[in-house]
Amino acid sequence: MLSLNVNNETNRLKAVIVGLAKDFGGTPLLEEAFDPTSKKHISNNTYPIEDNLINELSELKSILKKHNIKVLTPKNLKGYNQIFARDVGFVIDDYFIKASLIKNRQKEIDGFTDILSLINKSKIINLPKDTFIEGGDVMPHNNYIFVGTCKKNDFNDFQVCRTNTNGVKFLTDFFPNKKIKAFELIKSDTDSEKSALHLDCCLQPIGVSNAIICKEAFTNNNDVKWLESYFGNKNLINISLKEMALMYSNVFSISNKTIISEKSFIRLNTILKEKEFKVEEVSYKEVSKMGGLLRCSTLPLERIK
Repeated sequence: MLSLNVNNETNRLKAVIVGLAKDFGGTPLLEEAFDPTSKKHISNNTYPIEDNLINELSELKSILKKHNIKVLTPKNLKGYNQIFARDVGFVIDDYFIKASLIKNRQKEIDGFTDILSLINKSKIINLPKDTFIEGGDVMPHNNYIFVGTCKKNDFNDFQVCRTNTNGVKFLTDFFPNKKIKAFELIKSDTDSEKSALHLDCCLQPIGVSNAIICKEAFTNNNDVKWLESYFGNKNLINISLKEMALMYSNVFSISNKTIISEKSFIRLNTILKEKEFKVEEVSYKEVSKMGGLLRCSTLPLERIK
């Protein structure tokens, strides 16, 4: 059986699911894309090819295995994009919560069948009807759960709205001992610099008390002030909307000292090193063209102090 334990983003990682690029289905039609970054690269004929995606995911898995982390992968669903494992489900404490994916992605959970069979059935949670949550919007942070969402009236209007108010309520009710802090994010189906697809596109706690943040991605200034007060301004690494669109905040911590980051993020990686983080740099630019990066393609199952 698999042990589940995730209380935050930075405790030492022991086991993780990493997405799969093989047989991902190639470049979709423009009308089949559902995020602005993918749409841009489809239009520009720069959408990634399978071999490059496989190589990037292999590089990530090599680093994880180097750090003695158990790596699991979904079962291959031919012709289906399975790269972004984070959105298929998420672990909080010792529960695996199956996400309610948008219609075009609902089959992805089928690739998790073998993995889920290794988890105690009583710890696998299905969401109620009309409750929508994707893993990229859910960020356990010790006594808190940070949740990215959108305005209630916007949920049905934007493809990039993935977590609704019912999702926030579910987390509030299911985890009564946690403090649920929801953040409304800017949304656009056409402009990646005006859209935070998920919370991890504009916020990422790192280390013990630091965080990467794009303040302009939050619709309510009071939320920004709350984060400034919670983390402390000196502990925040600020990124621009352009850097947000490039996925600067979508790094992946394997401990509170070690962070995996895209090697082209020179400004960010320099700051991280100055703050005495060990930065494992990988090539992940092709994956980023699909609207996600390192956190998006990983689903932690177990972290320990």
